[in-house]
Amino acid sequence: MQLSGFNNTPNRVFDFICLWILPVGYFLLLCSMFFLPDRSLLHKLYYGLFSIPTLIALCIRPRALKELLREPIFIAVLLFAVWALLSLCWSPGDEGFSGKFKPPLHLLMLFAGCYLLIRHRSEIIQPLLFGAAIVGLVATLYNLYTFAQIYTPGERLIGGGAFDNPLLSSHLFGFFCAYWLSLSMTCKRPQILWLSIPAMIIMFAAVIATGSRTPLVALTLAAVWLSFICWNRRSVLLMGIMLAGGVAVLMLFSNMLFERGNSYRFEIWQVVLQKIAEQPWIGHGYDANLDVDVGAEYILAEPHNFALGVLYYVGIFGFVPWLFSQAWALLSSWRYRVQPLFIIASTWLAFGIGGGLTEGGGILSRPKEHWFLLWIPLALIAALSINRRAGRLLAVSIKRLTQPDLQTLSANARVIEEDGLGPKVLRLVDGSFLKLFRPRRWYTSGSFNAYSERFAVNSERLRRMGFPTPQILNLYRLDDGSTAVHYTPLPGSTLRQVLQGITAPEVRQALVERFGKFMAQLHERGVYFRSLHLGNVLVLEDGEFGLIDVADLRLYPSSLSLSLRQRNLRHMQRYTVDRRWLFEDHFQALLQGYAVTASQSEVDNLNRHVLAASQPERTHA
Repeated sequence: MQLSGFNNTPNRVFDFICLWILPVGYFLLLCSMFFLPDRSLLHKLYYGLFSIPTLIALCIRPRALKELLREPIFIAVLLFAVWALLSLCWSPGDEGFSGKFKPPLHLLMLFAGCYLLIRHRSEIIQPLLFGAAIVGLVATLYNLYTFAQIYTPGERLIGGGAFDNPLLSSHLFGFFCAYWLSLSMTCKRPQILWLSIPAMIIMFAAVIATGSRTPLVALTLAAVWLSFICWNRRSVLLMGIMLAGGVAVLMLFSNMLFERGNSYRFEIWQVVLQKIAEQPWIGHGYDANLDVDVGAEYILAEPHNFALGVLYYVGIFGFVPWLFSQAWALLSSWRYRVQPLFIIASTWLAFGIGGGLTEGGGILSRPKEHWFLLWIPLALIAALSINRRAGRLLAVSIKRLTQPDLQTLSANARVIEEDGLGPKVLRLVDGSFLKLFRPRRWYTSGSFNAYSERFAVNSERLRRMGFPTPQILNLYRLDDGSTAVHYTPLPGSTLRQVLQGITAPEVRQALVERFGKFMAQLHERGVYFRSLHLGNVLVLEDGEFGLIDVADLRLYPSSLSLSLRQRNLRHMQRYTVDRRWLFEDHFQALLQGYAVTASQSEVDNLNRHVLAASQPERTHA
């Protein structure tokens, strides 16, 4: 028992990191610059709540690296970071290797942490991004209000929090403007649409108020990409709005666009290109100094272009994997565009590519505004790609099902289950099933992750784990906001029906023992099926067990804790017939089957829990 508890401790630590610490750390990475007083606190928050916990998680479970090392984007970024560190060998900088080693390590932890986060908490990603965007929206409204109070001609918005530069501030405003823009193109709920449009306008107004031109170019590129990756009626409208908006900006803010000329950009790039030509293949080194004299009153230390910066510091050998990672990310996003998160992340990347045309300094830095232009979108796309290939994300396109189409599809169907609002489960004439899910409130998790989609994803993930589940045929969205899943049912009868038809106690006992083994397999594999009862477990034609109605299911990183196992048992004890067969007549057989897979300490704990739960009933009797 002590050995089991010792082995369980790393699993609980790993679970806590993936389920709770990483979501908080990622959320703060996205939005904390709006309210933190300086960047140093952002660095500490990121290190303490994301980078270091990710490193600890990888040390606990190093096999998680296997999937990361098969992702082309991560491999390219890894090669880029390794080559950058290797360039210290010929770099003229005098800073120690240890000081330069940390930024690439923290960057790689961003990719690894995003992978772990989406693998184990994929359902929280969309609400998390939405929450961060709301924080940014509220902060931006306040920044615009305070800016309006002190505005004088020529004044440029900087913003509060950790912002200290109009151009760098515009990266964050533009980043969340791109988010609201992509959300307005992908959302299906009118409530979200009517929120995203004014939110996008507010963030765009903040971009204009910074007086920066680079994010305007970046947002244009993001909008063009978004129009093509989403190509629908909204795309045509977006292109029209973008054209009209461009004309309006030219007419209303022409002074802002042209009065500062080219800001020495062309002269800077010419000087940097000459320096690149001195060592084009290997670059000048990761920590080399860059002094750009264009005849102004000051010496510049940045190339003002991400691509030129990479070529200067690490040469063509470093530039190739850097460029490849972005190209592959866009290609993957186009390939998997059925998943809205790919659309959002790739729109961010398109915005970052546009922003990087006239902006950029250090190629590997600590967390700051430049991360929002490249590394944060890239890490998200890499994590999504890994988990999409592993079947952990939705892979079926959602089709619109009009009322006439629904009537045609359900003609002569048999109602299997219904509620006060009408049918919930229909058996269609071809033997397939159509399960309807009622619309949820727009601010709930069911709005961001529809239960029909959870049904489809959970079915696929369980099947990959070896647990039989229904085969998904189609997903639908109805005009009233409801969703539906069309699937092929498993051939068999529910365990409750089978037990009811058995008259011999010893046969029923053997079946209960096999179910105990099956339940232990679920628990040991981290499957927490909230609705687990004998009516949701099928006995298949080959005698194996299968699961149905799997929308209300969650997969944990490790085997279930004792409290979750107990909660599963308490749910089954609610049903009178289930309680009598499992926990009264054949309880020892259930425990014997459970002990085949689970440890003896877990069996003993569940035994004590069931006995304690039944004690009040016996005392009352």
